[in-house]
Amino acid sequence: MTAATSTRELAHPSRAEIRLEDVLNALSDPLRLGIVRQLAGSDSELSCSCFALPVTKSTSTYHFRVLRESGVVQQVYRGTAKMNGLRAADLDALFPGLLDSVLGAAAGQDARLAAV
Repeated sequence: MTAATSTRELAHPSRAEIRLEDVLNALSDPLRLGIVRQLAGSDSELSCSCFALPVTKSTSTYHFRVLRESGVVQQVYRGTAKMNGLRAADLDALFPGLLDSVLGAAAGQDARLAAV
């Protein structure tokens, strides 16, 4: 994992360090999957405050950390905001089609549950 060199720099795994089981674990939580879905639907990075999460700030921080440490998202500080971007290129290179399959399955589940 790339170590942080300052308090404003966050540690991220390199592409070679990303492990399938960590990605699947990160995506298995409904709240984290919702974050990833929102990032996938965005054309740009989103700040943590853009997400309306039904949890405390400390719990929100935990979920973003799981996503970052698993290699699913890249987080950088821009001024005082922590910006989040989906590491889709890295995930697609390592696990072709995984992210699209998970996002498609989540959308299908939403449609199925809405019809009930």
